[in-house]
Amino acid sequence: MFVWVFHRVSGLILIALLAFKIVTGYGILGRFGDTSIEQMRHLHRLISLDLLTVGLFIYHGLYGVRTCLIDLGMRQEKGLFWILTGFGALLFAVIARWLILASPVV
Repeated sequence: MFVWVFHRVSGLILIALLAFKIVTGYGILGRFGDTSIEQMRHLHRLISLDLLTVGLFIYHGLYGVRTCLIDLGMRQEKGLFWILTGFGALLFAVIARWLILASPVV
């Protein structure tokens, strides 16, 4: 039950996070005035929001695949859960390490 609920909630949070990234991107271009450029640049480069977005994207995508596989007739739901959780954790660790190492020191 938790997987199903959090899958739906993660989709809604992803929409909000991506909208935030788009708005701050426009702010960096100066669309909201020259005084807000530095403030928007700071908000756009928050590594914590990038990590949250990546984590939610991986979770949402993998559990969408899990749902499709179950709908197609796979009956090993617990096995799928643990396989996808392990793969998602590994994928997140690799991407998070890359994002942290590539982020500018502020």
